[in-house]
Amino acid sequence: MNGKLYSDDELLLLSGIQHFCFCQRQWALIHVEQQWSENLRTAEGHIVHERVDDPFLSESRGDVVISRSFPLVSYSLGLTGIADVIEFTRSDKGIAIPDRDGLWCMKPVEYKRGKPKIDERDEVQLCAQVMCLEEMFGIRIIEADFYYNEIRRRERIAITDDLRHRVQLLANEMHKVFRNGITPQAEKGKHCILCSLIDICVPRLTKKKSSVRNYIGNHIRDACAPDT
Repeated sequence: MNGKLYSDDELLLLSGIQHFCFCQRQWALIHVEQQWSENLRTAEGHIVHERVDDPFLSESRGDVVISRSFPLVSYSLGLTGIADVIEFTRSDKGIAIPDRDGLWCMKPVEYKRGKPKIDERDEVQLCAQVMCLEEMFGIRIIEADFYYNEIRRRERIAITDDLRHRVQLLANEMHKVFRNGITPQAEKGKHCILCSLIDICVPRLTKKKSSVRNYIGNHIRDACAPDT
């Protein structure tokens, strides 16, 4: 990362990059229009995170130290947020940390409600956390972990240059959409069924202007049709 591209006032929530990767309209409804709606998946996600998000709790397991609810920021990406867990592992290639002897390598561990996705929305969120840590501490992290609650195991991903580039592009586009303050049109697809905002988004209405006219026209005709 080079330089401070964004100010404190311009920082966006890091967790939003997952929403933005999934659906730009969903992200804008939440972060631009400040709308939100719970469903079973989001409620379960809150429960999973409540189990790990204790900022006063740290653990030591031999050569591993676990820090929870770790604050993150990147002024190059313009993102700020909280990592579920940062694992510090003793290593001669690491950095010094307060109140601990020796050197330690850092790795974020992100907790998820379900199971690994077929797309990259989880990966870009975890990579963004890595990029924050790298900028904050002047280090290089080449891998990070997910813990998926549904399958009860960890999944490790490589933090590649391609993934870093994808995160940078997404962050840039997030800031562009936020500055413009315009919610993108819906891109209706199978993913809409999984979205907690489907009743707010109404993708059938917002995909095309003609769809809006047809939708309204159909309802007017239905309302005016004589009873049979």
